[in-house]
Amino acid sequence: MFRVNQRSGKGIYINFSGVSFWIAALAVIVLLSSIGLGWILKSIFFLLLFLLLAPIVALVIFQWWLKRNVIEDRCPACNTSFIVVNNTQGHCPSCGEKVTVTNQRFVRYQPPGTIDVDVVDVSATDVSASPNELGSQ
Repeated sequence: MFRVNQRSGKGIYINFSGVSFWIAALAVIVLLSSIGLGWILKSIFFLLLFLLLAPIVALVIFQWWLKRNVIEDRCPACNTSFIVVNNTQGHCPSCGEKVTVTNQRFVRYQPPGTIDVDVVDVSATDVSASPNELGSQ
């Protein structure tokens, strides 16, 4: 890093711009070697092992959660298959029906206070007929 002035031939200039990094690195190495490198190497190894295994463990846990909490079923109104997260409400992408998940199945959402009734088909009878004719049918 010595340089001679080319114009006058006089003077020697010393450039220490790259040397400060190497002096600092050497000082860190000397400091670490004086107190022991074992714990540093073990810590670095543990950190690298953690950085390699943490995403794998997180992926396995996330897949397990998805299997337990994502429900795929058919819309009770239009029979279109879609996915909803368990214990939430969703809308059918085809007909817009609001559904909830109950016992791993989709059911229509019913606001509180709604009374669910079943339709019963009653055949029509002739009112003009006499009571005796109604009994004989």
